[in-house]
Amino acid sequence: MDNLQTINTTGRVLLIYTGGTIGMGINRQTNALEPLDFNHLVSNLPEMKYLSTNVDVYQFENPIDSSDMAPEVWTRLAGIIANSYQAYDGFVVLHGTDTMAYTASALSFMLENLTKPVILTGSQLPIGHLRTDAKENLISSIDLASAKHEDGTPIVPEVCIYFNGRLLRGNRTTKQNADGFNAFDSFNYPHLCEVGIRFQFSSHHILKPDYTKPMVPHYDLNPNIMVLSLFPGIQANIFEHALDAPELKGVVMRSFGSGNAPQQAWLIETLKKASQRGVSIVNISQCVTGFVEMGRYDTGYQLKGTGVISGQDCTVEAAVTKLMYLYGRYGDDTKTIRELLSIPLAGEFQI
Repeated sequence: MDNLQTINTTGRVLLIYTGGTIGMGINRQTNALEPLDFNHLVSNLPEMKYLSTNVDVYQFENPIDSSDMAPEVWTRLAGIIANSYQAYDGFVVLHGTDTMAYTASALSFMLENLTKPVILTGSQLPIGHLRTDAKENLISSIDLASAKHEDGTPIVPEVCIYFNGRLLRGNRTTKQNADGFNAFDSFNYPHLCEVGIRFQFSSHHILKPDYTKPMVPHYDLNPNIMVLSLFPGIQANIFEHALDAPELKGVVMRSFGSGNAPQQAWLIETLKKASQRGVSIVNISQCVTGFVEMGRYDTGYQLKGTGVISGQDCTVEAAVTKLMYLYGRYGDDTKTIRELLSIPLAGEFQI
């Protein structure tokens, strides 16, 4: 059973501990990192008791390595936030870095009309390590989750990732570095806040929700989605077999440059057949910066007639989780799904 702990008397920010490097320790037999519990994290962070913000802690009984993250956990997180929504000013989710951008993207769609901050963070080194980045990431995330305008509205009412002095829109973020403290960046969208001596918010880049409407959580996700990268020499029989899977609902196709693909008749025919069968194919670029313009070159223009949908400047993580969300919510209504794939629902791309 999960554990709800109170660090201070009253709660304003809910800290949800899922696992990840931030709370890990060393296995003395293998010298490998392994998950510990939140008590280990708190014992290494006495600064928590000096926070002006009151913090409650929701701990997963069995911490999850981020490599084992799954849609069922996203549903669980959305439920925790929804059930606690009225009691807190904001939420901080401690999460492993490897799949943090996927979780942030999924929550951005699942928490419709979010009006409070949900900040995901973690660390590259365990909190007990002498040179850890965990303490600053955690303390700043709590401050950001509780930050308000003078009128009492949250400064950052959206799902974000905070790491190494940068607050980033969650569904615009990708893990860029496996070793450095600058693990994340949003290559196609400005940072929401730069954290140094002061917090420097870029207010005009932050989402403006409708505070007259309630937050509506959505819990159903369809994981029958696939990511396919095009490459020189890709073989027709393998590509066709992948798209022939009867359970397949959506494909994120990572194309070249600004959305280009090989001018092969078999490729066009395969994509067209899959689209006609009800599979939604989203075209995103393999480049980390830039966006898809399928009309820019002939090698991209040919995709338009197949039913392939432009992913604009969407990340892989956002495209995958948006497909899961839409198919979970709308089932086989591919007309509605494809219309919504072309519209930014949570600031995941720019038209």
